[in-house]
Amino acid sequence: MISEKKILVIGAGAAGMMAAITAAKNNSEVILFEKNKIVGKKIRITGKGRCNLTNNCTEQNFISSIPSNGKFLYSAINEFTPQDTMNFFKDNNLELKVERGNRVFPVSDNATDVAETLKKVLNSSNCKIINQQVKKLLIEDSVCKGVETDSGEKFLSDATIIATGGLSYPGTGSTGDGYKFAKQAGHTLNELIPSLVPLISNQKFCKKLQGLSLKNVGIQVLDKIKEKIIYKDFGEMLFTHFGVSGPIILSASSHMKNMMPNRYSIIIDLKPALDEMKLDKRLQRDFEMNINRDFINSLKDLLPKKLIPVIVGLSKIESNTKCNQITKDMRYNLVKLLKNFTIDIEGFRPIEEAVVTSGGVSVLEINPKTMESKVVKSLYFAGEVIDVDAYTGGYNLQIAFSTGVLAGKSASSKGSV
Repeated sequence: MISEKKILVIGAGAAGMMAAITAAKNNSEVILFEKNKIVGKKIRITGKGRCNLTNNCTEQNFISSIPSNGKFLYSAINEFTPQDTMNFFKDNNLELKVERGNRVFPVSDNATDVAETLKKVLNSSNCKIINQQVKKLLIEDSVCKGVETDSGEKFLSDATIIATGGLSYPGTGSTGDGYKFAKQAGHTLNELIPSLVPLISNQKFCKKLQGLSLKNVGIQVLDKIKEKIIYKDFGEMLFTHFGVSGPIILSASSHMKNMMPNRYSIIIDLKPALDEMKLDKRLQRDFEMNINRDFINSLKDLLPKKLIPVIVGLSKIESNTKCNQITKDMRYNLVKLLKNFTIDIEGFRPIEEAVVTSGGVSVLEINPKTMESKVVKSLYFAGEVIDVDAYTGGYNLQIAFSTGVLAGKSASSKGSV
């Protein structure tokens, strides 16, 4: 006779809550362990407090937005698609909106509303939440039998799901616990490095430009060792006291493998809507309108105020040069500078500042159709603890939701007790 299964879920983030909700809907008794006093702590700060909870794209486009092990997620994303995520929140009375790049946000622009919606569904599904930290897995004969908490209490189960997140934003509880459990189970861990992380540059002009946001610019990432462009993007970026950040910079960071000082450069096209010829004509018009003014005073309609002295300095045109004295060669070099404003990258900011952690439990040791460990039976993984990560745009939370649903469904439906 099939009886109610007992499922343990470690971690009440996006993946853990969705796994617990799914398992409970499949008539399982679910205990969710969360060391924080509140659930969804990381969700509440996601997207600068707005929470880009998914991307309104096709399953194929979703997979193509995952540079690390995207194919592993075919089963998960087909089990619970971006549309399923949107329907889940809409069905639970959270209004959503779609913005540029198909990014999906709550209409309220409040990430807490996303976390509270999950919490509400979690509570209505009769999941039991225990605010204790799990110390270790209980493994016998290559089968996970449950967990032991820091208090020494043991909880037995038919299946256990690890959904503890990565190492980014440790203040939210993502302190690498899942990697410890995976190693205990005998899993291979791929190198843990920051992904979707701001970039450090030692160039002095970055500090001068601190706080300047550039919108609608193009970037290219140059790998100087391979001598080729490895990534292109268009959108918004931000200068900081340490270097650069912003959406297109974070996405670019996920392509910078084997980071070392000055291996990579970011080449910024400040005027992507104009080719070199059109930009040159624009400069000629601006100089004609400011014919008796100093060069530094002729760029106010072309560039943000904060950027002008930096560009003037890099152009090698004296700031007090009259516009009617600027030669064709000077103008040519200025065009090249505006289309190829280059920043050398020293390295990543610390992993604690990354949006997600790249690396983690090897996908070769997880069944992609169930999220069950191939090393230890009745042990499942979901979310960031797995070695999968994506670009910005809601994809990483969708990975958490999809793998959580698949793990919850698989853990609660396999076999009989």
